[in-house]
Amino acid sequence: MAQPKFLLQPVAAAVCVACYSASAFADQTVLTANTHSLAPIVATAQQGNDANGLVVRANPKQPIQPIPATDGADYLQSIVGFSAVNSGAGTNGDVTFRGMFGSRIKILTDGSENLGACPSRMDSPTSYISPESFDEITVIKGPQTVQYANTGSAATVLFERKPEQFGEGQNYRGQASVLMGSFGRLDHNIEAAAGDAQKYIRLNANRSVADSYKDGNGTTVPSDWERWNADVALGWTPDENTWLELTGGRGDAEVIYAGRPMDGSEFDRESLGLRVEKKNITDVIKKIEAQVNYSFNDHVMDNYSLRAKPMMEMATNVTRKTLNARMAVIHEWDKLQFITGIDTQNNEHGIRKTDNQGSYLTKPVLTDMEFQSYGGFGELSYQLNDQNKLVTGVRVDQVEVDAVQKAQQRKETLPSGFIRLENQHPHHDAKTYIGLGYVERMPDYWELFSPVKGNGSDNTFKSIDTEKTLQLDLGYQHEHGAFSSWASAYAGLVQDFILTKYNANNKAETRNVDATIAGAEVGIGYQFTDALQADVSAMYAWGENTTNNTPLPQISPLEGRLNLRYVQDKYTLGALLRVVDGQSRISEREGNIVGYDEKESSGFGVLSLNGTYNLNKGVDVSVGIDNVLDKTYTEHLNKMGNAGLGFAANEQFNNIGRNYWARISMKF
Repeated sequence: MAQPKFLLQPVAAAVCVACYSASAFADQTVLTANTHSLAPIVATAQQGNDANGLVVRANPKQPIQPIPATDGADYLQSIVGFSAVNSGAGTNGDVTFRGMFGSRIKILTDGSENLGACPSRMDSPTSYISPESFDEITVIKGPQTVQYANTGSAATVLFERKPEQFGEGQNYRGQASVLMGSFGRLDHNIEAAAGDAQKYIRLNANRSVADSYKDGNGTTVPSDWERWNADVALGWTPDENTWLELTGGRGDAEVIYAGRPMDGSEFDRESLGLRVEKKNITDVIKKIEAQVNYSFNDHVMDNYSLRAKPMMEMATNVTRKTLNARMAVIHEWDKLQFITGIDTQNNEHGIRKTDNQGSYLTKPVLTDMEFQSYGGFGELSYQLNDQNKLVTGVRVDQVEVDAVQKAQQRKETLPSGFIRLENQHPHHDAKTYIGLGYVERMPDYWELFSPVKGNGSDNTFKSIDTEKTLQLDLGYQHEHGAFSSWASAYAGLVQDFILTKYNANNKAETRNVDATIAGAEVGIGYQFTDALQADVSAMYAWGENTTNNTPLPQISPLEGRLNLRYVQDKYTLGALLRVVDGQSRISEREGNIVGYDEKESSGFGVLSLNGTYNLNKGVDVSVGIDNVLDKTYTEHLNKMGNAGLGFAANEQFNNIGRNYWARISMKF
């Protein structure tokens, strides 16, 4: 796609002082030099920094390396434990965490779930997320919260915006950024808000465009994209204890995929939401929160809009309407905090196709799935003493799914729960946690409707059982002087794990197997001098299909990251070395609804450099070179190429080669 002509000036900006840097030492630098306007820290990884390391928080407005592709999956890969299945576009990957894929990872934006519509997950939930428009990203590892509908067994990810707060003499704020990079990359992001102590209006808008990239060999990989999002919020705060916010948003995109037979010519998004919070109701009832959110996704995939005209034109138009509602009450009494709540989700999926009877545009959208869930939960936190805290929760979901075209229905009652002990060890400068969680998961749309068979039956809808995960999570954080370290580990038993296999005709078939999973994320940091800092992190995931005694497929290999940083008042210099091992534990033609294992993968190492400079108060410049050595490499999680774009059906495409970028940001 051609590079558009932009009339906007590079006014821009982002909150660039790193609140949650890859190293805790960067935070110390900010604290000890808070009289200066410091240069931003370019993030390369985030550590656990809450719940003794179980919860990871990241600031999506800070610059990041490698340069992200403006969607949620690509940003999450900067957090240790996350990978993504690459479909051959420079954007719209499908995130994995600890080797787990799909609805095992709960993705929420401002407390609400926006589900994709494509049967092959071309528009995954994270493809509709522009990270820089949010204030904070929170990752809760494992099945260690029950506060959200249809609990995530691998992780819960929250993209959140905070309410605006204006005082006397301050009636507006804003931040913006412009990023330019190799291969026609151009991003614009702006966030502006105005109001007073009782009301506000906020606008988040962004646009991103890029051409096809070249790999380390100089081979062009078709991967163009163009996307935009705009969200508006109207807030009312009549007093310090009351908050009401009405939100609305639109977005669209078009994306070329080197690894798919069709491209995404439309990713239309509409959303509406209402949130209400009331604090300090009584001495015991500290807060009541309620929200209702509606989203509509209209997605078109075809093989003719964005590539050379084929002999036979194909197109599919799919839609997803989702309505979420939630209410929760937070109680506090002495050492006890207790949150209870109810929630519901209703979503409807529709489809129409171009065939020998004419274009999809001439046909009605036919509903093929209706989904309804009702749930209730309770989560308790009790401070046993100064060093120990107990956290536990239970949840029950009632889920009903209708296969409308088949006139079939499924109804399941799904329990979930966890118990966790968090400990402080002041004599050893350490914190630890250990928790046990259980989740029973309903097969999602892609597992029920995309495969041609389920457990050997043509009736996949009725034949695939619910998935049950029992998982142990544990970890620690330690910080003493110039040295810090952290670790999060897990081990789980999965009964009726939903596994996808591709037959000789490349059609997906699903079945239930039993599985064992285990792995860890670890990190070490050291501050050599006041200016020089370093940290090393690594992640490893392992899975075994214990029914067939074969490896679980589509699990990323051992990966390590070395981050060096030189920090001064006005500028920073950084280097990131990413080293990935080969993956020999594969199961040929098995995987998930997006990708499958084809062959063993080779290891690789990629070096990237970055620098930042604070021009003046509120204005920062960041520059970087990704893949400095122009390495030719392929990620293990890689969808096969497509013959329509010159790739063999069993050929994996390479990642981007050397990539230069620069980002200017401004806060006002």
